[in-house]
Amino acid sequence: MSLAHRLAVIAMTLASGVAQAQTQSGASLNADLELTTQQRARIYQTVAKQQVRTPPPPMQVSVGADVPPVTELYAMPDNIAAEIPATKVFKYTMVQNQVVIVDPTTMKVVDILRQ
Repeated sequence: MSLAHRLAVIAMTLASGVAQAQTQSGASLNADLELTTQQRARIYQTVAKQQVRTPPPPMQVSVGADVPPVTELYAMPDNIAAEIPATKVFKYTMVQNQVVIVDPTTMKVVDILRQ
């Protein structure tokens, strides 16, 4: 087996291991977050009560949109992460009275919660 072939096999093995670890941890490059109407309301009510320290820069808010890197993101409140474990890997910011849920690994909007 040539050195180049061995290196290719090692690289594929490592890439496979990383992908498997991401899947097992719940992280994903295209993270989907499916929330019920009740969960969406619960998250909105809890997060809207929190005082966001820094207003986000002006941005278009739509699912799939890129979030500017200067946007300050916040961890989901502990009670929300405990009640809805799928939210643990996501962060949020507030934009125009909307809770914008962001995948911090891709910096893309995954959901928008409105009052």
